[in-house]
Amino acid sequence: MTKPLFPLFPRITLRGAILSSFLALAACAGQPTRVVQAPAAAPAPHLVTVGIAAFNDFHGQLEPPHQSVLVPDDHGGTAQVPAGGAAWLASAVDSVRNRYPNHLTLSAGDMISASQVASSLYLDEPSIGVMNRIGVDFNAVGNHEFDRGRDELLRMQNGGCTQFTAHKPCQLERFPGASFRYLAASTVDKDGHTLFPATGLKTFGSGVDKVTVGVIGLTTRTTPTLVNPAGIAGLTFEDEAATINAQVPRLKAAGADAIVVLIHEGGKQQGNPDPQGCNGMSGAILDIIKRLNPGVDLIVSGHTHAAYICQFPAAGAAHPLLLTSAGLYGEMVTDIALQIDPATHKVMTVQAHNVIVQSDPYQSATRLVGHDDRFPVFAPRPDVAGYVQRYVDAAKVYAAKPVGHLSGPAQRGENGAVTTGGTLGNLIADSQLAATRSAGAQLALMNPFGIRTSLVPAADGTVTFGDIYRVQPFGNTLVTETLTGAQLKAVLEQGLDEQGPKQGLAVSANVRFAIDLARPVGARVVGLTVNGKPVAPAATYRVTVNNFLALGGDTFTDLADKPDAVTGMTDLDALQAWIAAVPVRQVPSEDRVTLVAH
Repeated sequence: MTKPLFPLFPRITLRGAILSSFLALAACAGQPTRVVQAPAAAPAPHLVTVGIAAFNDFHGQLEPPHQSVLVPDDHGGTAQVPAGGAAWLASAVDSVRNRYPNHLTLSAGDMISASQVASSLYLDEPSIGVMNRIGVDFNAVGNHEFDRGRDELLRMQNGGCTQFTAHKPCQLERFPGASFRYLAASTVDKDGHTLFPATGLKTFGSGVDKVTVGVIGLTTRTTPTLVNPAGIAGLTFEDEAATINAQVPRLKAAGADAIVVLIHEGGKQQGNPDPQGCNGMSGAILDIIKRLNPGVDLIVSGHTHAAYICQFPAAGAAHPLLLTSAGLYGEMVTDIALQIDPATHKVMTVQAHNVIVQSDPYQSATRLVGHDDRFPVFAPRPDVAGYVQRYVDAAKVYAAKPVGHLSGPAQRGENGAVTTGGTLGNLIADSQLAATRSAGAQLALMNPFGIRTSLVPAADGTVTFGDIYRVQPFGNTLVTETLTGAQLKAVLEQGLDEQGPKQGLAVSANVRFAIDLARPVGARVVGLTVNGKPVAPAATYRVTVNNFLALGGDTFTDLADKPDAVTGMTDLDALQAWIAAVPVRQVPSEDRVTLVAH
């Protein structure tokens, strides 16, 4: 936890008080006695509390995602707590709201897309249905809200069954749309209007108890580098701080006593994870906070999939500016309390705590992750559980289909300094190279941030379609293009620059390189070889990537606009075919990308 930002008031000792009284009596000796009435103490302000249940980056995780929240243990390390699942999240949100007669439920973006198969096969209609049942008030647009394009996103808000994608909408029921309001203050169409409303207001109480909370919702300005450009044609994504600064006085003029920002941008802590901490924070959200004008009371953030509770000095305010994030996948919900003085129209205190949505134990790639008795275990809310089960059952015909066998778990690589693809990244890169040999492919690259979870087969090694879908739910296609050796090295360097979180691209079995973060930007890739030979700057190579990378996604701009690009099958089809091609596919164990230790 961060240290208090304000010093304690000086204490007056009893000895000092007695001495002061003695001196005062001595000064009055011999004087006529007067009775002096002490001034009445100012009455304490009457405060109204508004509770907020907040989360972010749900990503259509209808069922428990079989992932953990990492928390400090009793020995200076970390412990795993099984968490998530829509019905469990609903119960956790209810538990927060039940503490407050006045309450809001807020989401900071990426509610949909990169979803589980039971949501994605149905265009995330069930995820919106879950959020309608949970009772969300406002959701900021995130970058993944644009994965299927603006028209499909507008359908998420407005409902209906018009088809804008390859998948047919309304397969199980007519889609009513979101009962909550999307907010998009910084997403502007060519006519100058925001795609969705910039702000929202909610009023509680009446008379002397009446308070109003204003909400600003927006996404990261880097969205154009994260989604297919065709889906956001005509839209611009404006500077976050400038957008917030413009909206605060408008909300104040509309009667807002408190200002809450929902922003799909964030940061990360350093060191061992602590959902309640703010240790060594870094990330784009800090630059945004530095450029904010006074007036914002609370920022609910997302995008980085990290959890934190931070306080920052706020000029002219009675309390620090509070920054929160609840991780991802509905594994946590942030319990926030705003205490508002309705007489002065000011927020006096803001407090927050991340509540872990502890759900069922699960088998990880290495062990059984059981309950942690330090945290409550939530029961799934029956109505949400029943609704989710309907879509899970409908998807089983696809999800339960076996696609082959693996020799063991394939894990997504994690590292404190740079994210790598791990053994699963190796497996995926190999599958993509095999699938595009006919296009002349000589090597393949895979972005680790596009790998959503580890691939854990059943006890007998069986892998199902649902298993691989959870790994790669985006529906990307494979693109094979020509790069010079110099361009290939430049692409790998782009993942290690200072333009965002670092990722070392996973590579096919015939590629090796090392990462040395102590070297300058642009010179951090060392020892790059293909087929055992050093890469020559002037030589040419046919390289396969997914279409997201081929469009310059994840800031890999050196992969974009190649005139000889050939489009192939989907990444999911490639992985499925690779696993099915042999009785048991061996999980690659070699270190293809290594980190230089210092």
